[in-house]
Amino acid sequence: MGSAYYSRMTTSAPGATQIKPSWSAVFKVYLEPACLRMLLLGFSAGLPLLLVLGTLSFWLREAGIDRTTIGYLSWVGLAYAFKWAWAPLVDRLPIPLLTRWLGRRRSWLLLSQLAIVVGLIAMSFNDPRLALEPVVWGALAVALGSATQDIALDAFRIESAGTERQAALAAAYQTGYRLAMIWAGAGCLWIAARAEVPELASYQHSAWQSAYLVMAATMSVGVLTVLLSPEPLGRVMPQAKNLTDWLRGALVEPFADFVRRYRWQAALILALIAVYRISDVVMGIMANPFYVDMGYTKDEVAAVTKIYGVVMTLVGAFVGGALSLRLGVARVLMLGAVLSAASNLLFAWLGTRGHDVTALIAVISADNLSSGIASAAFIAYLSSLTNVNYSATQYALFSSMMLLAPKFLAGYSGRYVDAFGYQNFFVATALLGVPVLLLVALAARVNAGAPAPAPFT
Repeated sequence: MGSAYYSRMTTSAPGATQIKPSWSAVFKVYLEPACLRMLLLGFSAGLPLLLVLGTLSFWLREAGIDRTTIGYLSWVGLAYAFKWAWAPLVDRLPIPLLTRWLGRRRSWLLLSQLAIVVGLIAMSFNDPRLALEPVVWGALAVALGSATQDIALDAFRIESAGTERQAALAAAYQTGYRLAMIWAGAGCLWIAARAEVPELASYQHSAWQSAYLVMAATMSVGVLTVLLSPEPLGRVMPQAKNLTDWLRGALVEPFADFVRRYRWQAALILALIAVYRISDVVMGIMANPFYVDMGYTKDEVAAVTKIYGVVMTLVGAFVGGALSLRLGVARVLMLGAVLSAASNLLFAWLGTRGHDVTALIAVISADNLSSGIASAAFIAYLSSLTNVNYSATQYALFSSMMLLAPKFLAGYSGRYVDAFGYQNFFVATALLGVPVLLLVALAARVNAGAPAPAPFT
């Protein structure tokens, strides 16, 4: 399935009548094998993240590791930000024996999943109180394996269906991903608590060992899915004559291809990718301090964000996927941008309510619903930009790039709140979304008349 195939799936002749699918047909797409596979693989992708970040920091702190060290160890998460660096290898390099048996995408998926399993087992068998370094190396193996799995999985998803199915696949992926994060967060803590012996000291390595071994075993969901899934029908890569040709095809061509296809529009598209989620990311840094300062308890915040928030995000993801199939990605991308900015204004209103759990539930529900809709459309949009020949490399570049500017700007969010207060901060983050609306409108307009395959429908 080459770029011509995706062009046919996303464009039509001028004046042609497009037949929109019925709502029943739209929702039936979630029962298709490709969506069900993406649900399970999304679970496999979401499982490792907290196990090397949030849950791990809880374990280390309980073991008596100082907060400064825990902060430094969070740098293992940088593997996710730099995955574009080795994405060309995942895109082009065959794995001896495995690629011949499973194919290009599934072989990298299986290898990365096995690295995650080995890393989690290594972490479980080492007590950070006695030997911290082996735990760190295990966490690094998990992070690198997880980032590599993300690269291969994005390519697998993009190549598994046409552009008109990408929003639905993204929604299924997000569902599995978020369910896995609940399991790796609350589930892992619950298992560790149940495995403790009441008569012994509060910190028991054996309890954490049991929890992490269960998490390693849970990765079998992804392993079995890879083994039972068909390899997507990507194009056969041309054989390189020498190392120089191979490096050009692996490292240079994915980026040169994007610029050749979109020319000057590439700058506009990259600008949109860089700022589309800026309202959410910048606001999110100050969300938890805001809850604390407003007097909400840990139980209240956990209940609202883990129950109402997760449910509404999943609903939003499915709604975003369905609307993208029905209305097209461009319209839903604009809707997501509007809702993401507007939901930040709700936090400014929440700041006037004091300790009001009902208002918190309403705001969190609206915010997560908006986030789910925007994420489903945005992932579909990023998928439509890729060339099937370089899907892993190009998508890794896009997905890494979309967090760089927002994360950098978010570092100043605390200083802004100290100077101007929460209400002004939330209004300011909403205003950050205004340029996004302009970029979405411009990107839709320039692609509407573009002769090359357009990412918008």
